[in-house]
Amino acid sequence: KVRCMEIIDELEPVRRGPYTGSIGYLSPSGDLDLNIIIRTLVIAGERAYLQVGAGIVADSDPSREYQETLYKAEALLKALRES
Repeated sequence: KVRCMEIIDELEPVRRGPYTGSIGYLSPSGDLDLNIIIRTLVIAGERAYLQVGAGIVADSDPSREYQETLYKAEALLKALRES
């Protein structure tokens, strides 16, 4: 895990922020719900940053994975336009 994070830091030009992290809650009754953040919209000042991704596995088709990221991004953009 540590080496993976080092490689990401070497290859990606900006920090991910909450993207691909985890978010959740622990209720007073002890319920716990966590999720991995794979579609993210972060607003910082006058800018908004949209982050999406796809699961890459051994038999992935790069062009299909890229199209999946565009599809996911469009869903977030649609939500913004309709709000």
